[in-house]
Amino acid sequence: MILIAHRGNIGGMNPSEENSPKYIDLALEEGFDAEVDIRFIDDKFYLGHYEPQYRIPIDWLLHRSKNLWIHCRNYEALVILKRYQMINCFWHQRDDITLTTKGYIWAYPGKQPINGSIAVLPELFDDDISQSVGICSDMIGFFKENYG
Repeated sequence: MILIAHRGNIGGMNPSEENSPKYIDLALEEGFDAEVDIRFIDDKFYLGHYEPQYRIPIDWLLHRSKNLWIHCRNYEALVILKRYQMINCFWHQRDDITLTTKGYIWAYPGKQPINGSIAVLPELFDDDISQSVGICSDMIGFFKENYG
């Protein structure tokens, strides 16, 4: 089972730390993958869910690419990042599902069960994750203890 810390969260939402490079690195150090929100503005990458907060170099992403699930928050980010085969990224709004550049089905909360998918925030709707290959959650520590 692939365990993904949503915005770096392991034990619950932490809006003041989410998507910060340090917070993401902590989740990776704990052995989790991490979902991050990224924008490309004025030839620079920024982490941040609602707005660009943390400027990061492309090398930061490339160095961690094996364990990052990159949610492109603008199409410019997707256009640039899809050039890098080692990066796993996607773009969506409220689609039931989307495909990542590595071919994973990224399923919107409340849409499970979907065979072979990544269940996103299954705790919100008590989703059936029995057919999922991975989970992206703010409570990924709980899922590690119970499903990892």
